[in-house]
Amino acid sequence: MTSTRPFAKFEWMIAWRYIRAKRAEGGISVMTWISLIGVTLAVFALIATLAVRSGFRAEFVDTIAGAYAHVTVQQPGGTIDDYEGVSARILEQDHVTDVFPLVRGQAMANASGRLGLADIYGIRLEDLKVSDAIVESDRSYGNIDDLPNGIALGSELAANLGVTIGDRIEITTRSGAATPMGQSTRRNAYDVVYIFSTGRYQIDEVRAYLPLDVAQFIFNRDGVADELAVQLDDITLSEGLKQSIADSAGGGMWAYSWEDRVRRYLRALTIEDNVMFIILSILVLVASMNIISGLIMLVKNKGRDVGILRTMGLTEGSIMRVFFICGAGIGTIGTLCGVVLGCLFAIYIDQIFSFVNFVSGGGVWDPSIRGIYAVPAELHLSDVLKSVSLSLGLSWIITIFPARRAARMNPVEALRYE
Repeated sequence: MTSTRPFAKFEWMIAWRYIRAKRAEGGISVMTWISLIGVTLAVFALIATLAVRSGFRAEFVDTIAGAYAHVTVQQPGGTIDDYEGVSARILEQDHVTDVFPLVRGQAMANASGRLGLADIYGIRLEDLKVSDAIVESDRSYGNIDDLPNGIALGSELAANLGVTIGDRIEITTRSGAATPMGQSTRRNAYDVVYIFSTGRYQIDEVRAYLPLDVAQFIFNRDGVADELAVQLDDITLSEGLKQSIADSAGGGMWAYSWEDRVRRYLRALTIEDNVMFIILSILVLVASMNIISGLIMLVKNKGRDVGILRTMGLTEGSIMRVFFICGAGIGTIGTLCGVVLGCLFAIYIDQIFSFVNFVSGGGVWDPSIRGIYAVPAELHLSDVLKSVSLSLGLSWIITIFPARRAARMNPVEALRYE
C-alpha cells in the first residue's frame, strides 16, 4: 500500500466537513465557536496588554527625558562656582550636545487665596528651549520667549492656583535675612507668561521655571549653580557616560543619570510586564484547552467514520492529520482574528477611550492617579510575534493528543456495534 502525501487535499476536505458539521450530524459546531472566540479574545487581550505596557514605558521614558536632564552633575555638599568652565569641559565629551546650569529650590505659590507647593527651576531661556517636552507640548499656552519677564508654570499647578496667562502670583521662599528666630521668608510677585505640560501629572502639578538670575537672587545663589544639566544625543548612553562626565567635570563632582532617578520604578515596570505576560499566557492556555474539549467530543462522535475510513485504506497518519487540521485550524483562525482585533485596539486606543469616556460621562481616566493624561499604546512587531507564537504553539501542540487518540482507534472496535 502506497502512503498518501501528508496534508493531502482529501484530508483538508474531511477536516473542513467535520468542523462545519452541525450537532445533529455528530459535529461540534457550538464547541468550535466557543474555542474560536476563546482563542481570539485571549490573543486580543495579550496583544492589547503588551501594547499598553509598551506605551506606558515609552511614555514614562519620554516624559522623564523631556522634563529632566539625561545626566545631572553636582558638587557634593555645595554649589558649583565656575559652572561656565565646568560646562565647557563637559561639552568636550563625545555624545554631549548641551550643558546648562540650574538653580533649584522649593517655594510656596499663592494666587487668589489659593496655595500650592512649587518646585522652582532657575534656567536660562535658551537652555529651556532645548526641552521639547516644555516648548512643543500641545497643552502649552503663552509665549516662552517672555520668560525673562515672568514665570512659567506647569499646567496642573496653574489650574490648582486658578491662574492663566497674564495673572500674577506670589512666590514665598525661606531665603531671607537670618534672624534670631531663624531664616526669614522672602516674597516676590511674578506675572504668568507661559503654562506648559510635560505629559506627566506629577511634574506638572509642582514644576515652575524662573530666569536663572532671578532664581539665583531669591535663593541666595549669586553667581553659582546648584547643578549642571547634561543633554546627550542618545538617552540610552546616559548610564555608561555618567562616570566619564563626572571625571571631566573635575573638582570631586559626581554625576547621576535619569535612570538612577527612576531605577526602582523601571524595575517595577519590568517585573509587572513579565507577570502580566505570564498571566495572559495562562489565559491563552485556558482558551486553547477548549480546543481539546471540542476535539475529544469530535473523536467520540466520529468513531464510526474513523472506522470506515480506516477500512477504506486511510493510514493512522492521515486520520491524525485530519483531526490535527481541525484543532490547529481553529487555533490559527482564532489567533489571526485576535491579532487583528489587538492591533486595531492599539492603533485606535484614543478613539476607543474617548467613546468610553463619552458613554460613561467622563472620569474613566484620572491623570492625578495614573500620572499621565491619556492611555498610551505602542505596538511592537516583537510583541505581536511573541503573542502569535505562543497562541499557535499551544493550540497546535495540544491538538496532537486527541488527534493521536483518533489515529490509534481500532476500526474493528469502532464498527463492532454499527
